[in-house]
Amino acid sequence: MGAPKVGALGEAKNDKIDSHKIAVLLRGGTLAQAYVYPPELRATRDLLRRRSHLVNKRAELLTHIQNTNSQYNLAPSCEKIDRKSNRTDIVDRFDDPSVQRSMALNLALIDTYDQELQSLELYIVRTAKTHDANTYHCLRSVPGIGKILALVILYEVHDMARFEKVDNFLSYARLVKCAKESAGKRYGTSGAKIGNAHLCWAFGEAAGLFLRNNPEGKRLHEKLVKKHGKAKALSILAQKLGRAVYFMLKRKQAFDMNKFFSC
Repeated sequence: MGAPKVGALGEAKNDKIDSHKIAVLLRGGTLAQAYVYPPELRATRDLLRRRSHLVNKRAELLTHIQNTNSQYNLAPSCEKIDRKSNRTDIVDRFDDPSVQRSMALNLALIDTYDQELQSLELYIVRTAKTHDANTYHCLRSVPGIGKILALVILYEVHDMARFEKVDNFLSYARLVKCAKESAGKRYGTSGAKIGNAHLCWAFGEAAGLFLRNNPEGKRLHEKLVKKHGKAKALSILAQKLGRAVYFMLKRKQAFDMNKFFSC
């Protein structure tokens, strides 16, 4: 069968013409082939994303309790109410029975979320160990990457071999931005929302947790803050962690703190 006529490509639309256009783009390298995520892992990945949705709903309930506390001009609690032991006196703070009922409802829902999330996380961890235990434990060796962040990176990346270069991975994880330039002048960046939002969140969280009980990490962060500012410093640290994770998973090696600070 011959290729569709040139004029037909702009004047008509059908499956034959669409197939020809796609073939031309693939042959020229303009259209990259999408990565086919393994079907046997998709359900667990979707379940992990569902967990994030439930965590956000739990956070909304906690926020509503704090906002109601401010609405009635009550002194803010000195303790974090995300812990169950610090939520025992919340209902008694309010005099109105309807407000008490509203707070009791929030607390009951939060307790239910806590119970279900704990069970869900245990199930996903057990499943991850059957899918790729080595990668999971390798990720857990990174300071700042705990149980949940390791699961997110594991299931969102799956196979680091799909990224030819580290820059490809950093771009996919939204850890770098594309520069906009014209006639030798730079006009900022673009493409901030191109890539995997879940990986961007995971490495952002890991950057903050990396500094806990980590004197060397804090010294590095202070140097970055002096040079780039606080917000930019965390972004650079997240990018550095992403780079480290790329080579770790490529080489199937655990995290090396000395090598991390020497690079």
